[in-house]
Amino acid sequence: MLRPVTLPLWLFVLIVLFAAVTFASHFLFPSVRWFFRRRMERAVARLNLRLKRPIAPFKLARRHDMIERLVYDPAVAEAAAAQARRTGEPGSVAFQQARRYAREIVPAFSASVYFGFGARVSRWLSHSLYNVRIGTGPRDPLDDIPPEAAVVYVMNHRSNMDYVLVTHLVSGQATLSYAVGEWAHVWPLSVLIRAMGAYFIQRGARGPLYRRVLERYVQMATAEGDAQAVFPEGGLSLDGRIAQPKLGILGYICEGWVPGGRDVAFVPVALNYDRVIEDRFLVAAGLRRERRFRPPWRYILGAAVRHLGQRLTGRFRRLGTATVSFGAPVMLSGQMAGGGITPEALARRLMAGIAAAVPVLPVPLVCHLLRTRGPMTREDLVAQVAECFAALGARGISVPRRSAEVAVADALGLLGRRGLIREAEGRITPDPEESALLAYYAASVAHHLTGAEDAQGDADGGGGAAGGAR
Repeated sequence: MLRPVTLPLWLFVLIVLFAAVTFASHFLFPSVRWFFRRRMERAVARLNLRLKRPIAPFKLARRHDMIERLVYDPAVAEAAAAQARRTGEPGSVAFQQARRYAREIVPAFSASVYFGFGARVSRWLSHSLYNVRIGTGPRDPLDDIPPEAAVVYVMNHRSNMDYVLVTHLVSGQATLSYAVGEWAHVWPLSVLIRAMGAYFIQRGARGPLYRRVLERYVQMATAEGDAQAVFPEGGLSLDGRIAQPKLGILGYICEGWVPGGRDVAFVPVALNYDRVIEDRFLVAAGLRRERRFRPPWRYILGAAVRHLGQRLTGRFRRLGTATVSFGAPVMLSGQMAGGGITPEALARRLMAGIAAAVPVLPVPLVCHLLRTRGPMTREDLVAQVAECFAALGARGISVPRRSAEVAVADALGLLGRRGLIREAEGRITPDPEESALLAYYAASVAHHLTGAEDAQGDADGGGGAAGGAR
């Protein structure tokens, strides 16, 4: 029994390798996972002390557990069975398809990635590119919302910077879950976005089973109190106007709400920019009447190299102001009381609240005045901007707190550097070749400045009133 045994070297190495794998999987890995899990739980507990909306346990659950919970949800199981009956395929095939959909949708939230990377990068990027301002609507809408209610930020969609800007502004209060589209399905971007808590959606020809899986995920997240951010327009604005809402996620939330259950607070959020980074691509797509657009990689790389060069040489100037205004929260229970309203009516009300809160910034205002009132001297433009500031401010609409002279100088500087205006013989004139781009910016604020019929005729859209910008 104690006699030596001779083995080939390859077999000895294989035995040692199997022993090492067994030790690691049964003893080392569980201990390491437990160690990091405990550290994460302590870090989350510290974070929750300073967040107004603590991170929901649902968000911290293991991704595998969330997928299993979603797949075995009775509504999803019923939809899988219905698909099997409809297509004639085995039930197991439909069930596995539901599982694939769930794995595609469910995020993998990491508090360390969200706060250690995402929140810091969003703050740096926001203030690096823009002068960030907050409109003087409700400074902190969470103060007026019951602590147990689920919060859904409902936003207009002007730029892909919307994600970054709102994440930065809300990161001290709550962790947001976004619905992101096909553009984010690129590795390794998809891994980072999942770790930030975003969930993936596919627009287009997906069947009833996919829609039911997505619907149940959204309803579960809402019922568990996960804070979310949604864009009811369904995509970036191609003409500067606020588009008609699409139900989508808002419809899922309304249909999943149970009287007496967790209330839902919808917070209208309006964003506006002196310059939208993607503006030329958006305007070109709007003129083609095509929703899909993809900037060429060569253009993106070239722009990144130019931007880096400007940074290194100190020639970079910020892209103007980016302002976010919050509207008054709308409680779902209050809307559903006494028979309730339809999801369509609720979506229209929320979009009206967003339109009312859209901030008026120098570049959009100057574009509107030059397009509607024609070329003018700088002095006349300053006088008209001052008049607009006074009238809009009296109505509670968000306007800059800079003087009209400073606002006009800032706007003309931004427009002049881009070649959108000409100044000759003391008069400022829009460049006729850039009329579509000027109309794009003017449209974002024209509903505050003209009647509804004029706004529609002038490629404008809209709403009502909000607050002043810091």
